[in-house]
Amino acid sequence: MANLLDGKALAKDIRARLTEEVRQLKAKGVTPRLSVILIGRDPASVTYTSMKKKACEKCGMISDLIELPEDISQEEVKKIIRDLNADDSVHGIMVQHPVPRHLDELDILSTVSVKKDVDGISAASLGNLVLGTADFVSCTPLGIVTLLEEYNIPIEGKNAVVIGRSIILGKPVALALLERNATVTICHSRTKELDKIVKGADIVVAAIGKPEFVKGSWIKDGAVVVDAGYNKVEGRDKDVGDVEFEEAEKHASYITPVPGGVGPMTIAMLLSQTVKSAKLTLK
Repeated sequence: MANLLDGKALAKDIRARLTEEVRQLKAKGVTPRLSVILIGRDPASVTYTSMKKKACEKCGMISDLIELPEDISQEEVKKIIRDLNADDSVHGIMVQHPVPRHLDELDILSTVSVKKDVDGISAASLGNLVLGTADFVSCTPLGIVTLLEEYNIPIEGKNAVVIGRSIILGKPVALALLERNATVTICHSRTKELDKIVKGADIVVAAIGKPEFVKGSWIKDGAVVVDAGYNKVEGRDKDVGDVEFEEAEKHASYITPVPGGVGPMTIAMLLSQTVKSAKLTLK
């Protein structure tokens, strides 16, 4: 039976540490400040931004929630971001994903100053991740590798399989694992014989967005399974991940629960990188 990678407990410890760091920064005249831009009223996005704001405030940080109408123009959004870039009291800027379809999301994200891109998903930040020079890494991938490292799970030299290739999760987590000297295979919806590839993995990161897509029988005995999925399934009384948990748990050495695994770590990393940005202003 697998050990649980308890992201909820670890995130709580990280937030406690950050609360002390924020206290020390305030004593030096700096209060970490995160500005979150929400465009439209997507229900999931409203929930996520509210959670982020509350988490910031619990740590003693300032959190601005900038709510914009769904029909706002590209240039209006970019002007707001440029104004935040120029505001020295703002240390982190995050644009809640997804944005309405009429907007060019990549262009908007790339307007965020790389020095304040605490969500780590602008073109410049992703490019720096490729180069190994990134100050800020996409929060969910950073949360995943932090979870592995805190549980003393070896990454160097291991075969890691990442299922999913999004710019906010699959690709950056693959790069983060590669940076830590894993041998990484990225799989996706068109990968052939996926089950055989997963069977050879020491570390499996599931980030494909399909409920229980990764079957437990695919997991090699002793493998580490990180489930970054979060799916609502009609007729089920609880949300499920991208991995068939109960069967995978029989084979894995460690596995993340859903919920309570990767999700809490994402918010913890957003706070951590905002505090890091605030610290950099003191240098």
